[in-house]
This record gives sequence, structure tokens and C-alpha cells, in this order.
Amino acid sequence: MSHQGEEELLEYDEPEENVVQETTTTEAVEGDDKKGSYVGIHSTGFKDFLLKPELSRAIVDCGFEHPSEVQQVCIPQSIHGTDVLCQAKSGLGKTAVFVLSTLQQLDPVPGEISTVVICHTRELAYQIRNEYQRFSKYMPEVRTAVFYGGTDIKKDAELLKNKDAAPHIIVSTPGRLNALLREKYIRLNNVKNFVIDECDKVLETVDMRRDVQEIFRATPHEKQVLFFSATLSQEIRPICKKFLQNPLEIYVDDEAKLTLHGLQQFYVKLSEREKNRRLAELLDSLEFNQVIIFVKSTLRANELNKILNASNFPSIVVHSGIPQEERIARYKAFKDFQKRICVTTDVFGRGIDIERINLAINYDLPNEADQYLHRVGRAGRFGTKGLAVSFVSTEEDEKVLASIQERFDVKITEFPEGGVDPATYMNT
Repeated sequence: MSHQGEEELLEYDEPEENVVQETTTTEAVEGDDKKGSYVGIHSTGFKDFLLKPELSRAIVDCGFEHPSEVQQVCIPQSIHGTDVLCQAKSGLGKTAVFVLSTLQQLDPVPGEISTVVICHTRELAYQIRNEYQRFSKYMPEVRTAVFYGGTDIKKDAELLKNKDAAPHIIVSTPGRLNALLREKYIRLNNVKNFVIDECDKVLETVDMRRDVQEIFRATPHEKQVLFFSATLSQEIRPICKKFLQNPLEIYVDDEAKLTLHGLQQFYVKLSEREKNRRLAELLDSLEFNQVIIFVKSTLRANELNKILNASNFPSIVVHSGIPQEERIARYKAFKDFQKRICVTTDVFGRGIDIERINLAINYDLPNEADQYLHRVGRAGRFGTKGLAVSFVSTEEDEKVLASIQERFDVKITEFPEGGVDPATYMNT
């Protein structure tokens, strides 16, 4: 809540303070208690949170009944204005925590921005905005807008100037929001909730961190601050905590066991030149709803997409080299099931929720273990089943694979010769 979190953060390296509260995950229960996308793991229901009737109705419409563990731990305190620092594995509904908490507290005033949500990619901003719209469907007076770079800033300014259309909630990348501030197109003096999703990614680079600090200083001293991420290293936690005041700290599960329930993980050893043939074999032999294929560069993404389409595997490609509006249109087309195969770079590696994805293929392994978690977390969201297959073709790949297994205390085995039983990764 405080205005601490200024220039000293750029070189901040103090030891971490004591943890306020910690929790450990319990295994999700497989079976008939699944509702919508979330897996019910306790008897607690969303109704126990005593949310606004409009919110409760929207939750029922989505088919959600039992909150995930992270929701059970965070929501009761976050709806009352407590600052939160939360690390929880991919797919446990962290977005719903801050969306529901901020909507619960919102008392919309025309022309006033009440909630600011910052995230590091345009795709994630677009998705969070959609979550706000989904949960505020019975709150017609609530308006949400998304702002990101690569589009005409004057359009954003016009929207903000129109009191009848101006948003109460904004979701933005840090660079665009800071640009709106610098040009005096936006006022944040009424902000009551300040949220960062995937906060480790937002705060890890100096430029983004400076933008966040300037935005933070433009908001009132008294406000709620909510930070979320799937991975929070020991180094980034004290940086995050500089923005928070007496936060509830939630590190769901032991960091070494930050894994994904219901996700099977395999590797395939092969040479670089064998990758295309092996990929085609996997796409032919494996059953899947939708598959996401990760490569290490935009050039490789384009080339692989061409090869797949030429081989009768209709695919779509999404990466940072594609103009923003086109990229979001492609993301939406994939989400709407117009294509079942998506080739992408790490632009899709974090926070993107497409529920039909149940197969993730690392055509190229990432450089670090944490990025692997974000990638394969696209398959098996919300506690559902999924399958991840990684190609290992170099000594460097073998080192990364070893570091992944050590980091997450998981055993990744060689892809079986006889294939994988679809019943083990396809939801019935």
C-alpha cells in the first residue's frame, strides 16, 4: 500500500523478510466435483465468500462452484482490501482472485478509474479484460478498457476523455499506461486497487520496473496492492514486497514442487533434422483437442507454420513479430477453435488460458526451467489433464531438461515407443 517502491528498487538486494503466511497445496480430487474449468478440492463454495449477488450469478453462469485452493486462501482477505503477494502454479485461477476481489469492492463513479491491472503482454491484457467482462456481466454500469502499445494512443485518449464511456477498470501494459500518464491523458488519483499479474516478469527488467514505479507514484498512498505470479524467485520477492504493506503472502506448495497436477511430461531425443518428421508423427498419432507448439524464434515459428500447412496440418502462427491487432485476431481465432494447431514463441508462454489446449510440444526447449513451467502449463489448465512433449537435440537441451527435473522435483521420462493412452491425457 505504501509509496515505498521507488528508485532504490532498481538495485535492491536486501535479504528477504519473514513470511507472513504460507500454505501448502493439497492434491486436487479427480471425479464428479468438476464444475466449469475449476476442480473442486474442498467443500467450500463461492457462495461462502458472500459476494455481491451480481457476481455470484455470473460465477454460477460460468459453471463454477468450488474455488481452487489459491482462491479459498486469498479471496476472503483480498475482498476486504488486504495486500496480497501470491505465487501459485499455473492453472489454479489466480486471475479470478483479483477480478472477483476488485469487482466486489468496486463502487463505480462516472469518469473515475478505480482499478489498475498491469501485465507484461498485450495478449494477457486482452484476456484479463475478457475475464472482467465475463464476471461483470450483471454489473452493466461497470466499464473495463484495455490499453497496450503498438496502437494509436490518441484513440485511448479519446476513450478516457469521454466521461460516459470512460472505464472504471483499466488493464494495460506498463509502457502504454506510463505514456498515457506522461501525456496527461489519464488520472489515477482515485485508484483503490493496484494489481500486477505475472509480477516477476513485469518487475524483472529495469525499463518495465521504472514504468511501474512512475505509475505507482501517480496513485493514492492508500490503496490495495495485489501481486500474482506462477513463479516468484527468492530474489524478486523483496522487490515485490517494497510495493506492499503488511501483505498476505501465499506461496502455494513447496517451490521445489511447483508442478502441474494432471499433466504428463515426456521427452524425445533426436537430431535437429529429425524434428519435422517426428512432429508430424506425433500430430498424426496423438489425440488432442488443441495443441500449442513452442519454438525459440519468430523466424523458426514462421518456417514451421509453413511446413505444417504444406503437410496438411492446418496451423496458425502467433509471435511478437506480428502487428498487435493481427496477433490478437489470431489469438482469438485459435481460442475460438478455428484452428487446432498453434505455432508460437514464448509470447504465449505465460498466463494465456485456452481451455481446449491439452497438448504442448517444445519443438525447441526454452533456455530456463521456469519458462518450461509457463509453457507446458498451457496444457492441463485448471487442474485438467494434459500432455507435454519436449524435443531434446543438443547438449544444452539435456542440461535444461536436467535443470527442469531438479527445479520442480519431477521425473520427465522418454516418450514411450508404444505411444500414450489418450484416456490418460484427454478429459472425458
